[in-house]
Amino acid sequence: MRIGILTGGGDCPGLNAVIRAVVRHSIKNYASEVIGFLEGWRGPIENMVMPLTLQSTGGLIQRGGTILRTSRTNPFKIEKGPERILESMQKNRLDALIAVGGEDTCGVASKMHKQHGLNVVCVPKTIDNDLNATDFTFGFDTAVNIVAEALDRLHTTAESHNRVLVCEVMGRHAGWIACYGGIAGGADYILVPEKPIHLQDVVDSIKKRHARGKDFSIVVVAEGAMLDDKESLKDQEQDAFGHVKLGGIGDQLAKLIEKHTGYETRAIVLGHIQRGGSPTAFDRVLATRFGVLATELVHQKKFGVMVSLRGNEIVDVPVEAGVDSLKTLDMGVYKVAQVFFG
Repeated sequence: MRIGILTGGGDCPGLNAVIRAVVRHSIKNYASEVIGFLEGWRGPIENMVMPLTLQSTGGLIQRGGTILRTSRTNPFKIEKGPERILESMQKNRLDALIAVGGEDTCGVASKMHKQHGLNVVCVPKTIDNDLNATDFTFGFDTAVNIVAEALDRLHTTAESHNRVLVCEVMGRHAGWIACYGGIAGGADYILVPEKPIHLQDVVDSIKKRHARGKDFSIVVVAEGAMLDDKESLKDQEQDAFGHVKLGGIGDQLAKLIEKHTGYETRAIVLGHIQRGGSPTAFDRVLATRFGVLATELVHQKKFGVMVSLRGNEIVDVPVEAGVDSLKTLDMGVYKVAQVFFG
């Protein structure tokens, strides 16, 4: 067989591990060829390809980012986008495509399979861990570890200067990174998109800490969290998939906390630091297992599916099960975090 692979959406630690697994398993165990499409769905639309070999994918398991590069391209927003994808598949004599990505990338794959008959298998990737039908996505564990390490560092400077530090982390609609990272990093308050921010609750919690002799506090807030008197986002800039470009809640919250407490407060935005660098061992293993099963599903000609972690097993599920709705934060985990507020 000849197999195509692309990586779409935001970059994520572990993408190269998937590519490596697909190439290694395909060539060594199935005598198949693998072609990489560059820059997500833009690759097959514009027929941007590169051959992938054992040599070119060696040593990738520890490397962050993606050698195929990526983009947030939506083929259904481009004239004849889907048709051009099918043309590229034919030009390159490809039997199937492995699409590695999150909600948007896999959503496109689902539509391409249903509406245009594309032979596709999806691999779920997102640091936000908000893809349904899988317990965890690779990239999430790495992001959480980065947040936890950052909070460890922020604790020392916050305590030294008697400051409140507000750390803004990624998480558009789901607070997985904020909650897990905040718990691991010993945050004193965690704010997530699933719960509107009640400013007075935050202020009271910080004052309570100060009253018992704790002269510093660490607040973690997901970028998608909003104050309960939030303003409309309809006029803000959006990407190709209609997502509002977020950012700024940390700075806004820091100013309000300082205003209402009188305590010196600073904001820190981790931003794309959470996406960069080498994947953790957990993400390297998960991405590898995903890539191996995706390769096997392609050779079994089982298309329109997504690989998934269920417990400790890697299984396949219909791709629409992963993208029909977002997996928001397990509020049971948030209740654990609340034990340590204030």
